[in-house]
Amino acid sequence: MKKTILILLLFISLVIHAQAVRKYSNEFMNIGVDAAALGMSNAVTAFSGDVNSGYWNPGGLLKIQDSEVSLMHASYFANIAKYDYAAYAKKIDDKSAWGVSLIRFGVDDILNTTQLIDSQGNIDYNRISLFSTADYGFTFSYARRPTLIEGFQYGVNAKVIRRVIGKFANSWGFGFDFGLQYERNDWHYGLMLRDITTTYNIWAIDEEKYNSIKDAVAGQNQAPPESTEITLPKAQLGIAKKFDFHYDYTLLAAINLNMQFARTNDIFASAAVSIDPALGLEFGYTEMVFLRAGVGNFQNVEQIDGTKKINFQPNIGLGFKYKGIQIDYALTNLGNQSAALYSNIFSVKVDLSIFR
Repeated sequence: MKKTILILLLFISLVIHAQAVRKYSNEFMNIGVDAAALGMSNAVTAFSGDVNSGYWNPGGLLKIQDSEVSLMHASYFANIAKYDYAAYAKKIDDKSAWGVSLIRFGVDDILNTTQLIDSQGNIDYNRISLFSTADYGFTFSYARRPTLIEGFQYGVNAKVIRRVIGKFANSWGFGFDFGLQYERNDWHYGLMLRDITTTYNIWAIDEEKYNSIKDAVAGQNQAPPESTEITLPKAQLGIAKKFDFHYDYTLLAAINLNMQFARTNDIFASAAVSIDPALGLEFGYTEMVFLRAGVGNFQNVEQIDGTKKINFQPNIGLGFKYKGIQIDYALTNLGNQSAALYSNIFSVKVDLSIFR
């Protein structure tokens, strides 16, 4: 038995190293959802406790009371790219809950001008066509609270990734996340492990379509790209505490340590792990009005003159909640740290029990 397990582990290791490990593979799954969380710079791993926990930490799904639905839409890169998100979650009983979510990140109506010039060298605008490129992420989440450990809960995500580049190529991917939360003496702790088994993408490339465009730019795209990709695991460790003042006022303070197991431009970087901290605050009044702020994405950036400086990304947000309906807004810059091009993000969350 031990010999069989050892052979299996060696085989898996060889398969993984034989594939292309993309540093930014499936990066659209790391953008984030929910304007409330984005306003706090995503520092929500420890206390997330609603329908959006399926994304941030599936263990938090146990905090919902009945069933909830959430929607979000955002535009990036001067409205070129559209980001849409929808989620549903339901409490099964006091010890379990489940949820589903769908993310689409796409660019539509892209001009395909590779056939603009015919074989005689003439420009024919009728040869221009349109295509879209889109990434889809479908997640099924399940959360459970064990009987023996008070204040502890955990959850798991099963993810299916679908990526489409017009008629040129498409891929399917599969992966798993694991999250846990623990609460003691009003302190909240959370751990989220993304792509714990690595997320494996398999690409199918239309060779006829590829051959028709590979010579569109001389010296470019001569060799077909890799047909497989592997997304490496990431981890988020969070701590949070909520303070109450005079019954009506609350202050939630949270910190996240976002870890990648490779050397990056994060302010704490090594060959083994790189860490990017994120800080978030939420000021609440009567659990109805919320003001949020956060800072994160700390990066070491090398300037043209060779000097280095630390860039970071500030976010702010507002929220309003009334009778189970919550509308949130975030002003955030996810596309380009170096430019003052901020994105306006809105999301809505509804507790479906208000309709019963």
